[in-house]
This record gives sequence, C-alpha cells and structure tokens, in this order.
Amino acid sequence: MIKYALYTVLALISAVIIIGGVHTCRVYLKNKKEMSFYAGQNIEVNKNFGKVLVVYYSLSGNTRAIARKIASMTNADIYEIKTKGKMPSGLKIYKEIRKQLKTGKYPEIENGMPDFASYDYIFVGAPVWWYTAATPLLAFLEKADFLGKKVIPFSTQGSNPGTFARDFEKKAVNAVILRGRSFNNLSKKYDKAVDNKIAVWLNGLDADKQ
Repeated sequence: MIKYALYTVLALISAVIIIGGVHTCRVYLKNKKEMSFYAGQNIEVNKNFGKVLVVYYSLSGNTRAIARKIASMTNADIYEIKTKGKMPSGLKIYKEIRKQLKTGKYPEIENGMPDFASYDYIFVGAPVWWYTAATPLLAFLEKADFLGKKVIPFSTQGSNPGTFARDFEKKAVNAVILRGRSFNNLSKKYDKAVDNKIAVWLNGLDADKQ
C-alpha cells in the first residue's frame, strides 16, 4: 500500500513538473514572438502629453521599471504607492493576498494622496496578483477620485493579466480610461523592445474611452 501511495505521489509531482514546463515554454515563445515585432527599431514618442503623473505600486521591481520608462518618455512626475506594513515574503504572501482579496481589507497606504488637479494624463500601474490588480493599488483606488482626468492603466505579470483592466475600470472613480497595456516580466535582453512597445502605445493614445 505504501509503495503504491509513493508511486502516486511521484506521478503527481512529475505531472506538475511537466505541466509547469509546458506553460513556461509557451510563455517564453509568446514573449519572444511579441518582442520580435518591436526589436531592431528605435521608436521615439512624438506625442505631447502636457503635464503627466505616473502612479505605481511595485513589490519586486518589475512595475517600477515600466513606470520609470513611461515617466522618462513623457517627462512625468512619479508617485509611488507605499504600504504602512511590509507585505509577507515567500509563500506567505500568496495566502495573505488571497485573504485581502476575499475580505476586501487591503493594505493601508502610507503616503498621502497626490493632487490630480494639475495633470493632463495619469498613468497608473501595478503587478497582477491572483489575476487582478495588486491589493495596494486597489487600496489606492478606493481613495482616489480622478475628477474626469485621462487615466491610463498598465500592469506587469508573469504571463496573464487576468481581469486587471476590467477591475481597474470599475474602481477608478470619475476617470476617463484610455487604452492600457500589460507587460510580461522579461529579461534585460528585451529592454529595447519593451521601450519600443511603450513608445508605440504612447503614440497611439487618444481621448477615446477604451
């Protein structure tokens, strides 16, 4: 009996490893195909955005990197969402995020809210957690009133943006939502292609609600 139980466990572990490997391979090929479209170019931003604010939350640094690229290309001010307490590390964070999403009790924001009044465009980004926006961003959106401003969401994730865009739009009070973008977490070798992807996106933004 113990022997068969051990075989079953090993079979399950093997299946998980195989499925994970297939998923990783698919994500790699998808990223490679997308980035090849933007590779080998030097696209400049040719749109005048006026006064711009980039708001972001980042835990591991991926969203911060995208936020800084957007800010550099639009000459924007930056506001980083910070929580009063640290998010748990390791596997504990997944349990904590799940709990926060289930209860709606999001982390408390440490810094005060920015004044949106003087900005023409406001970019707002965060990582995807459990297929939706990171809970610190959800906490921020509960306090924010965009007062008819043009707001552009962006997300970073391993492979799947989930319902980030839809959930963001529901919570962005009084915002005129423009076309957002999602960015998979990529290695440094794709930096230039990511720059070009952002530039193409920025150049195509308009006032139409997406």
